[in-house]
Amino acid sequence: MTTPFALDAGQRAWCAELRELAARRLRPLADRGAPGRVNRLLIRELAELGLLARVLPLHSSVGAMDLCLLRESLAQECTEAETALALQALGSHPVVRYGTDAQRSRWLPEVVAGRVVAAFALSEPGAGSDAAALSLRAEPDGAGWRLTGDKCWISNAPEADLYTVFARTGPAPGARGITAFLVPADRPGLTGRPLEMLAPHPVGALAFDAVPVGPDDVLGEVGEGFRVAMGTLDLFRPSVGAFAVGMARAALGAAVAHAGRRQAFGGPLKDLQAVSHRLADMATRIEAAALLVHAAAAAYDAGEPGVAGRSAMAKLFATETAQEVVDAAVQIHGARALERGHLLEHLYREVRAPRIYEGASEVQRTIIARELYRRHDGAGKRVKEEPCR
Repeated sequence: MTTPFALDAGQRAWCAELRELAARRLRPLADRGAPGRVNRLLIRELAELGLLARVLPLHSSVGAMDLCLLRESLAQECTEAETALALQALGSHPVVRYGTDAQRSRWLPEVVAGRVVAAFALSEPGAGSDAAALSLRAEPDGAGWRLTGDKCWISNAPEADLYTVFARTGPAPGARGITAFLVPADRPGLTGRPLEMLAPHPVGALAFDAVPVGPDDVLGEVGEGFRVAMGTLDLFRPSVGAFAVGMARAALGAAVAHAGRRQAFGGPLKDLQAVSHRLADMATRIEAAALLVHAAAAAYDAGEPGVAGRSAMAKLFATETAQEVVDAAVQIHGARALERGHLLEHLYREVRAPRIYEGASEVQRTIIARELYRRHDGAGKRVKEEPCR
């Protein structure tokens, strides 16, 4: 019997198919790519396989569960493919959800076909996890605006063809007065440079020198850009957790295999209780993380309340778990896991960033706590409003 907490047979079969495709068709293309650069061949293959269309449907909303299962499955076999798909989806999802018919018809077919590379430009040198502190200015210029300022740690920059950019159009502090814009890379005044990061992802900085944007470039409503950003992150935070679960599963699989064949102290490592108990703890935490991720995705798809808190829990627990699992797998392997090119050396570099981007772990804890306080205050008000019996 399938419970609400288990994947059904169709989902399990699809995940197995994704892992096979990742290993057979995506892994070779990933290996041919240059570290830290956009791999357009890999993005085109994701399009050919129909995976971009799956997460960026042109005539319906994206399913959070589909996105999570895709990211988790691809991450087990090819983190580069997972990241390429996730970045393409993150950069263009605001168009799916908040774009006009003209914006959707202009950009989404190109993104889904892999001909246009998209990017989500929110973070700034002084506004990372505190997205409401951004300072990129959108100064009025006739019927439009001129964007002036900097963005930093932007995935797919500076090679992307299209950026979803968040800028301050009003004087109000904090989240108010922020507007989302669609900015093609060829706009005059827009320049960028690559950043060399711990994990070999395409990440860069952008400089806006009076970049022109008009009313047709606005995503959603003027002054409602923070809602666009948070609505996007509510969807993608659980899927960051799914990415982490996929990496953790890959690390656990490598550790179990190594423990079975590595001889030490007169027998295989798996016969040592310290090792077998460590593997058991790793497996248990991974399953708990997967359940949180799937529950958050299901809540998002069902339109349930409290999605922000569930998403934060999923991202927090899954990314922290993946860090622990990968570190433990390295420890079980010993020095060989530290050699350049080893799967665990690769995962060790990959696993650190998800605890920071799309809201650091500390931010996720703040979101969860606020949800707790909101529920407590709401419960208290309801009790006070009830008449005495």
